[in-house]
Amino acid sequence: MLNPEWGVDTIVGGHSHTFLEQPAQVNDIPIAQAGAGTDQIGRFDIVVDDDTNSIVEWKWQLLPVDNNLAGPDREIEKLIATFQEQVDRKYNRLVGRLARKLTHPKREQETDLGKLFADIFVQQDVLDVVFVASGSIRGKELGPLVTLNDLKIIFPYEDTLYKFRVTGAHLVKIFTHIMKPENRIAGQSEYFQVNKGIQAVYSDVLHRLESLSINGKSIQEDNQYTICMDGYRYQNYEPNLGITHQELGTPKVITTSRMDVIEEYFSYHQNLDSHIEGRLVYK
Repeated sequence: MLNPEWGVDTIVGGHSHTFLEQPAQVNDIPIAQAGAGTDQIGRFDIVVDDDTNSIVEWKWQLLPVDNNLAGPDREIEKLIATFQEQVDRKYNRLVGRLARKLTHPKREQETDLGKLFADIFVQQDVLDVVFVASGSIRGKELGPLVTLNDLKIIFPYEDTLYKFRVTGAHLVKIFTHIMKPENRIAGQSEYFQVNKGIQAVYSDVLHRLESLSINGKSIQEDNQYTICMDGYRYQNYEPNLGITHQELGTPKVITTSRMDVIEEYFSYHQNLDSHIEGRLVYK
């Protein structure tokens, strides 16, 4: 897919956590990545021809980050220690309690934890449907005791929540798109958690949405409904929701910080619980 005419000489990747001992090569363009975290760093040594402004020779190394590479900097350690007490005091404080441990074992399925966040957000405004991207939940379990640090780890992305008004026909179009089999492939698509009261039934055999209801009432194509999503999904609404900007309409900002909403909700509600209820059903 890489066209040499684009002028790309090398690619150093990230985000996917791919570990490459040696770079892959596509159209003679080396592609390197050093995995995840700080266990190792990648080193690229390149030789450039000034006349052609191109790479003529390169060498890639993965270097383990350990005492053999570089010893601890004692002065930096002392500096970090001066902040440690303040950090612990802020992030280790208890912000809430769940009735039990809630889990999020896989992105491509309904989860206890995903439903909890969707049910919290739906109470922030007059909303019919809240879409919470499973990929924004970055851990597999939470609770029963919940610290601020736990929340930051499990739901780390500060983002805006947007509210939209769509027709029932557009809502059916959205659910038809997000429930397609090709949009439920692990690691290749976005799966959404939705709030209590939603039930959507999709037929994998017939490749169609068979029914969609809110609080037991079937969606009417000409009626107006309010939906909610985060800023990142709004910016990528067409591939994620299968809907155009014109169909989605003009947004209203509910909050500029999803984390503030969650933290405040936990502060005023104890023994929170959530269960998988079959909100999205596949046949």
